[in-house]
Amino acid sequence: MITPLDIEKKEFSKGLRGYKEEEVEDFLNEMLMDFETLYKENNRLKEEIRQIQEEKERFESIEDTLKKTLVIAQNTGEEMKRNAEKEAQLILGKAENKANLLVERAQREAEKIKEQHEEAKKQMNIFKVRCKTLLESQLSTILDTNYNQDDEID
Repeated sequence: MITPLDIEKKEFSKGLRGYKEEEVEDFLNEMLMDFETLYKENNRLKEEIRQIQEEKERFESIEDTLKKTLVIAQNTGEEMKRNAEKEAQLILGKAENKANLLVERAQREAEKIKEQHEEAKKQMNIFKVRCKTLLESQLSTILDTNYNQDDEID
């Protein structure tokens, strides 16, 4: 690639009927200034492109990292959800087992209380019969005794 310095140092050989030296010099100077401006602009743009490419690569790296992070977060969220559901099922299962045990225990206790109630009713009936029998026996004894006492008085 030709540089502005190459243009500035370029010398042409002189011929017999060549161009006017002053016009060629003026044109070369004008071309040198324009080419130097373009050359500097080209270098500036190349540097800008390099920086933009570096920034693009940095953003692509950040994008990849964010995508990976998002995937990890989604997987972690799903795993946490599955674990929570499993734990909820375990807790629910334990609660159901405990409830079943409590119900069974309560039923056994109710059955036991019912049996005790029935036994108490039987004992009460036996007690009533014995009391009645005792009272009837005592009443009979009293009546017999009164009868005998009446016989003696007469």
